[in-house]
Amino acid sequence: MFKVGKNLINLSPFRRLHTSIRLCASPAASTSVVPPKWTPLSVRTGVIARKRGMAALWNDQGVRIPVTVLQVDHCQVTGNIRTPRGNGTEYHAVQLAASDKPPKTTTVQMKGHFRKAGVSPKHIVKEFPVTPDAHVPVGTTLSAIHFVPGQFVDVTATSIGKGFQGGMKRWGFKGLRASHGVSKAHRSSGSTGQHQDPGRVFPGKKMAGRMGGTRITVQNLAVLRIDTALNLVYLGGSLPGVDDAHVLVRDAKKKMIFRSQHNQMKGLYEKVLPTGVDDLPFPAGTVQMAKSMPSIVEAPSYRRSPFIPRE
Repeated sequence: MFKVGKNLINLSPFRRLHTSIRLCASPAASTSVVPPKWTPLSVRTGVIARKRGMAALWNDQGVRIPVTVLQVDHCQVTGNIRTPRGNGTEYHAVQLAASDKPPKTTTVQMKGHFRKAGVSPKHIVKEFPVTPDAHVPVGTTLSAIHFVPGQFVDVTATSIGKGFQGGMKRWGFKGLRASHGVSKAHRSSGSTGQHQDPGRVFPGKKMAGRMGGTRITVQNLAVLRIDTALNLVYLGGSLPGVDDAHVLVRDAKKKMIFRSQHNQMKGLYEKVLPTGVDDLPFPAGTVQMAKSMPSIVEAPSYRRSPFIPRE
């Protein structure tokens, strides 16, 4: 809307623009502007990491915990997206890229995209939906300190492909008897249909077929340790995917985002964040922030020791 003489002209009914904005704060402005704080209504960006394998940790009670080690490999912001929707709202997202790639194996189009963002060519580019207050300046390098030991995360990756498998391996079927009455069909799935009516196999029936190689999200994994020197994140439990594969890590939707909003509305302010977590880096944990942190940050054990007998 702009003014011509005494008349106001509104251009919104005539055009709707798809805008992709990049929020870059100048050095002079960054010194005067107070950094934003995390709120229960805020949704932060995630991080693109690489799965480095599994290991084991012992907590302060002597309990052995299997962990998966992730490494944040040169994860940088390449864009901030803001798209108007038809219902008057806006879609906000942060675009990230990770793992440096040789320029000679990068397409000309992607070279221009990375050059405009001021980062080196990357192997993978993904975007994470965020709230309007969680945009990150373009070119910012994220660190493992983006996650706080004691919080929970969701991890999305492509599972390991197993090829064409039978019903017992794919769905956990019991199979047929291993002794009497079965002739060379011990691992068969058995009957898959009914009688002449309906006379067919219903779609979605659990049968033999291709297994694995699909996009899987594992929820509510605990962050046990952060290594700021090597950019490592230790998560309790196992993750989908092969070693060195790229995975998407973000704040847990159930145990972090929804629970924080629920407890905030109920007035349970001490339960907005998990036990031992006072605040989250906002809008993101950067390499500059990691320099002021110790090299190893661990989450203490808040549960009762399993080695102490109960009275």
